[in-house]
Amino acid sequence: MPVTFTKSALLLSLMLGLGQAQATSQQSPTALATTSGIPHPAVIAHRGASFDAPESTAAAYKLARDLGADYLEMDLQRSKDGVLFALHDNNLQRTTDVATKFPERKDSPANAFTIAELKTLDAGSWFNTAHPDRARPAYAGLKILTLDEIIDIAQGNPLHKPGLYIETKEPKQFPGIERDLKDKLQDRGWLSPVGSTLAKNELTVGQGKGKVILQTFEKSSLELLQKEMPQVPKILLLWVGEGSIEPKSKVTFAESGDKDKATYYAKQEPKDKAEFEQWVDYAKAQGAIGTGPSAALATGGDQSYSDLVKPWMNQYTHDKGMLVHVYTIDDAADYKKVMDAGVDGIFTNRASELLKYYKRPAAGSVAQLLEVNGF
Repeated sequence: MPVTFTKSALLLSLMLGLGQAQATSQQSPTALATTSGIPHPAVIAHRGASFDAPESTAAAYKLARDLGADYLEMDLQRSKDGVLFALHDNNLQRTTDVATKFPERKDSPANAFTIAELKTLDAGSWFNTAHPDRARPAYAGLKILTLDEIIDIAQGNPLHKPGLYIETKEPKQFPGIERDLKDKLQDRGWLSPVGSTLAKNELTVGQGKGKVILQTFEKSSLELLQKEMPQVPKILLLWVGEGSIEPKSKVTFAESGDKDKATYYAKQEPKDKAEFEQWVDYAKAQGAIGTGPSAALATGGDQSYSDLVKPWMNQYTHDKGMLVHVYTIDDAADYKKVMDAGVDGIFTNRASELLKYYKRPAAGSVAQLLEVNGF
């Protein structure tokens, strides 16, 4: 028997369909995160628990893991002999003893060293000197870590397996790093398809659909990451300055008269609303599931940049069906400010404090967890 529709039934059907389409396009940020297998709000341990231990070392990553952070965040570089490793800076002087071990090469970029040479460096003692109140004898002699070693750490606690949040650092220095990263993640089983998304209250992401998030400031690298790993969530990092969002003011730091770069950066604003929006639009068009904008901090400091998490900015990003993961926030007052503005996750050096703020306190104190891990 053929199916017949009255005009009113047809109209109702069309309205229901339109309502469903609108509901899909206006999916809430929490639902967007769940669909991608990403905790909401997400705790992203910036270079590990890098307030309490030397950044990007085993101490920082094991502590972040055992505190219960959702992601271990890292800056990825490639050694002279092709090994992927984690280091933020372009060179080794700030966080290692390269000036002592290789005095004639101390100004060389990190990628001018083989992994064997990098492994001779002390990547922990600087922290004890810089932060005597948090110093620990076991930090002396800590090593630069390969991506393989960080994966081992992420998998090393059977009760909590954090995901990996990986930045391709200055990728133009490392042609093909996106393919190298894909090959390594594939080899280690981190790109295997996952049938189900996270349960709403699931905190362990290392086995889930969103177990790897890829991030970059570089448009060209975003395009290559999308080409190599189309199914992996990606974030375009945002800030105001050369190579990113064009600033309203053309005054340079040198011309500004500001006493430090933090003061200068905090004053920077996008040229106009359209300039901000076009970066979000670009990220969406290239397959990113969100943006990673900077924030201006209440007390300033060297992590304070342009305020790119104003409510209208977050709303625009959400309206595009994308998430907002802000960097780098360490204080409760700033946690509240950015959460009130509508962000969906926070990069933090102080995973222990952010977890407390989210009412997800760790099973042990920072000191206890460091000691359990031999630090």
